[in-house]
This record gives sequence, structure tokens and C-alpha cells, in this order.
Amino acid sequence: MQRRHFLQNTGALALSLALPFRAQATTTLNFGSVRIDMLSDGHLVLPLDFLESDQNPEELQAILARHGLTGDVYEPPCNLVLLRDADRTVLFDIGAGHDFMSTAGHLPEAMANLGVTPEEITHLVITHAHPDHLWGLLDDFDEPLLPRAEVLMGRAEWDYWMDPDTVESIGAARQSFAVGAQRRLVEIEHQVQLFEDGAEILPGVQAMLTPGHTPGHMAFALQAGGQGLMVVGDALANPHLAFERPEWESSSDQVPDMAAATRLRLLDRITAEDRLVLGFHLPGGGVGRAEAQGEGRYIFTTEV
Repeated sequence: MQRRHFLQNTGALALSLALPFRAQATTTLNFGSVRIDMLSDGHLVLPLDFLESDQNPEELQAILARHGLTGDVYEPPCNLVLLRDADRTVLFDIGAGHDFMSTAGHLPEAMANLGVTPEEITHLVITHAHPDHLWGLLDDFDEPLLPRAEVLMGRAEWDYWMDPDTVESIGAARQSFAVGAQRRLVEIEHQVQLFEDGAEILPGVQAMLTPGHTPGHMAFALQAGGQGLMVVGDALANPHLAFERPEWESSSDQVPDMAAATRLRLLDRITAEDRLVLGFHLPGGGVGRAEAQGEGRYIFTTEV
């Protein structure tokens, strides 16, 4: 633990100067005894064609242009949910870590700015095992970043990434994802508790299987002070196509047709139950609402 503290206390300034990190203000929500902070892990830098779809190219370009996406680069934010209630400090996903992308992996700074130490995290809840959500499990010394946390992960997602065959079957473009996930999950295996779809994994936190982006992707329905919320991970991975045309298949999903069906089902539940959306790659600190605009059509708004 002393090595980690040394890195945090003496290296944070040098790290922040070296990386092109756009600091984001923390978004805080209070619901009775429950406090939720949306922490910035930074942002990703992706080619705009990451958002391409085979369905109606003209409409696709019109939607992207309406959202100001007209260049060659797409830079989605990375928002992490921190929930504190009584003796629980629960983090949903753990960010990209230090060796995925220089613009991401800034959770330690965000936590430090909030006055929260890694040792204070009692539970880490994983939506899925893609690098920007999982690779922060290990610090610069390949030690668990959250040494005292119980790690909660859906059984289907765990089984998929820990299967030795996944590295060969996932495809060349994602092969490094599988290698990286397995390497990290092995190191924290003694901290892991697995759960099934529908389980109440913590008081007021229910798991919802939302497959397609990955085979075992999970969202989480929260109840806090009478307000319903939904941690959506990458089941709703952007504020434009995922809401306005949720039925369109995307190559960013591992099982595109399944992911499209999941988006429709998830948006239907969110709007029917009037839940706030807590989104990993959504603007406004990741907090907003889904508003129905007709059959199978929605918009994301940051007005909460």
C-alpha cells in the first residue's frame, strides 16, 4: 500500500501535466441518505466512423450533424458512479487504468479530488469487462487498486471473459480486450462474488441482464430516497443513435442484433418507471432522462 500512496502523493502532478486530460467537474446527486457522485475517468478518442451503421446512411449523418459530430473524431466522456450510503461506498466500474488510452484512466485523481481513498471503497460493481470499464482494476504496480472492495460481477460476463477460448473466438480487433480482461480478473479473483440476472446484489441495487454490447453486460436499477435510477454502462453507449434509433445495429457491439433488442427493452423500462439515467458515455456528467418520442424513439436530455 505504501507504493500506491507514494505514487498518488508525488506523481499526480507530473501525471496530470503529461496527459491530455480535460478535467470534469463532479456531478453530485442527493437522495435522502444516499449520495451519488459522477466521477470523470477522462474521455476516449475514437474515429467518428466508430458510430457508423449500415442502416440509412443519410439519416445517420443528419443525426450526428444535429449533435455537432461533423469531424473525424468522436470523444465520448467516461463517467463512473460512486454511491455512498451509511457504511457502504460503492463504485460502478473502475475505468481504463494507466495503459489503455492517455485521455482516460483518471479515476484516482477524481477520487482524490473528492477526498475518497481506494481503501474506502467497500464494493466494486462491474457492468462489463471492456478496457475502459475494467482495466483500472490494477494500479501501476499491477496491484489491485481497491484492495478492500468486494467485486460484484455477473456470472455470464465473468464466464465469458475467463473462458480460455474467448481469446481466439472474439476476433482480432478485440483480442487484446480478452487478454487484458483475463490478466486483471485473475489478480482479483479472490475478491469476486458472482450474481445472476435479477439479483438484488446490494440493498436497493438490482441487476438487469442487458446483453449484446458484451454477452453478459449488466445494468443496475437503483432505488434511492424514493427515486429510481438506472446505471446503464454501455447498454446505452451514446446520447444520439442509442436513443433516437435504438433498433439500429452497431459494430461497436459484440452481438449487434442482441444489443439493439436490449436497448429497446431497457429504454422502455427506464421511461415506464421514470428512472434517471446514469450513463458511462453520456454528456452532462452522465446524468439525464430518456424521453419517449413515439414508438421506439427517444431522446436523451440532461434536464433532471
